[in-house]
Amino acid sequence: MKERIATEAILLLEDGKIYRGKSLGRIGTSSGELCFNTGMTGYQEIFTDPSYYGQIVITTVPHVGNYGVVRKEVESEQVQIKGLVCKEFSEFFSRNSAEGSLQEYFERANIIGICEIDTRELVRHIRDKGAMNAIISSDEADIKILQEKLAETPSMDGLELASKVSTNEVYDLAAPNKQYKVAILDLGVKKNILNNFTQRGCECKVFPFDTSFEEMEKWGPDGYFISNGPGDPAATTQAVENVTKMLEQEKPLFGICMGHQILAQANGISTYKMHNGHRGLNHPVKNLLTGKCEVTSQNHGFAVDAEQVKNNQKVEITHVNLNDGTIEGIRVKDKPAFSVQYHPESSPGPHDSAYLFDEFIQLIKQRKGEA
Repeated sequence: MKERIATEAILLLEDGKIYRGKSLGRIGTSSGELCFNTGMTGYQEIFTDPSYYGQIVITTVPHVGNYGVVRKEVESEQVQIKGLVCKEFSEFFSRNSAEGSLQEYFERANIIGICEIDTRELVRHIRDKGAMNAIISSDEADIKILQEKLAETPSMDGLELASKVSTNEVYDLAAPNKQYKVAILDLGVKKNILNNFTQRGCECKVFPFDTSFEEMEKWGPDGYFISNGPGDPAATTQAVENVTKMLEQEKPLFGICMGHQILAQANGISTYKMHNGHRGLNHPVKNLLTGKCEVTSQNHGFAVDAEQVKNNQKVEITHVNLNDGTIEGIRVKDKPAFSVQYHPESSPGPHDSAYLFDEFIQLIKQRKGEA
C-alpha cells in the first residue's frame, strides 16, 4: 500500500475550542456529538456499533489502525460513527489475518477523521466540560463557516435515532439445535448479541424499531429482547408502548443498554442525559444479587433516574456502577423481565456478564415448564 499524504484537519468544539492536526479517512467535513472510548482494543467493533450513530469518537488508546480490519469483527453492516479523533493513526497493519487497512475501510465508508492531536488533553476537556457537539473538517479552514455548520448539528438530547439504524425488514436467524424462539426489537442491535442467542439454541426473528407488539406476538415467541441503540431513549416512544404490552403478556423479557432504559420507562421511570457517558471495556459493576463485581463493556450517554428506581414499588435494582453509583441493572418484581445498562455480549470482551443470557433462557424454560 502506498503511503498517502495527509492534509491539514481541524476539530472545532461547540464551546469554541479548536484543535489542529492531520486528516484520516476521506477528505471532507462531518459533525456529531463528541465522546470518548477508553477501550484498548476492538476499534472495528466500536466503529460499527449502531449505538454510536451520530457521534464522533475519540479513542484514548494511542495507536489506531495498527492491526487492520477483518469482516468477522463488525457489529453491523456499516461504519456507524460520524468521525474519528485519535492520537496516532496507522495506515499500515501487522496482523496476518487482516483483510485491509483502516484507512481504506474509512475511505469506502466515507468516514472523516483527525489525528496527531493531544487526545489526552482533549478527553480531559470533555470530561470536565461534558459531552458536546463538534465538527471535523479537512476541506474547510474558515472557522466561521465551520461554526455555522456546527450550529446546525442537532443535540443528542431529545433526538430519536433508532429509525436510522434499525432493520427495514423482518429477518430470521436460525440456531443449531433450535429450542426457543426470541423476538428481537431492533433499535440498533449488535451482531454479537444475536450470536449469543443463536449459540444458546434460540431462533431469532428481528423486527424493525416501529413494529407493533401485536405483529411481533403473531410469531409466537417464547421471549422478547429489546436491543441497544443510539439517541435519546425518551424519544423512542413506540418501543415503550411495545414493552408495556409485553409485560402484560408475562413472557420473559430481556433488555440491554437502550433496552434497559426502555424497560425503565415502561415502568414509569424516566431517563436523563449524562454529563459524560460510559464508554469502554473496563467499567466495574456490582451485582447486588450475588455480591460479585463484574468488569463490563459500556456505551451509553443516557441513564435511568436512580431516585425514581429506588422509589418504584414495581422494580428492583440488581446492578450498580462502582465508579459513580448509577443504575446498571433492574428487574420487575412480579414479571419475568430484567435489563442491564452494559453489554454482556461484548466483543472482544470482557465476558464477565455472559451469564445474563443464560438467566434469560432459564426464565423461558421456567415458563414452558422445563425447569
